[in-house]
Amino acid sequence: MATHNDLGKEGEDQAAAWLAEKGYEILHRNWRYSHYEIDIIATKGKFLHFVEVKARNYTPFDYPESSVTKKKFKNLQKAADEFLFQHPGYVWIQYNILAVTFHADKEDEYFLIEDVFM
Repeated sequence: MATHNDLGKEGEDQAAAWLAEKGYEILHRNWRYSHYEIDIIATKGKFLHFVEVKARNYTPFDYPESSVTKKKFKNLQKAADEFLFQHPGYVWIQYNILAVTFHADKEDEYFLIEDVFM
């Protein structure tokens, strides 16, 4: 597996653990429909959360969340629509981006952007 794939998997593993610590119940990881994928599907309170995880090693002028494009977000919405079709009954949904920044010399950073719409 390529290094960026390892980094992405590690980011998703850490993101799931971080969300669980914050009270989210993880329902699915890497849920797929056709060629679309949702990194994490979780619940917290009355909301169903569709979470796009982006992980990067620290660089001073690049942030993981900046790599979520409008196209990527639309693909997330298409996958979420199919999930909701297959699992009806969720009234409140939310799209989130969780950015994980790995640091060599300090704790990793987590930046949750909630209720995203592009």
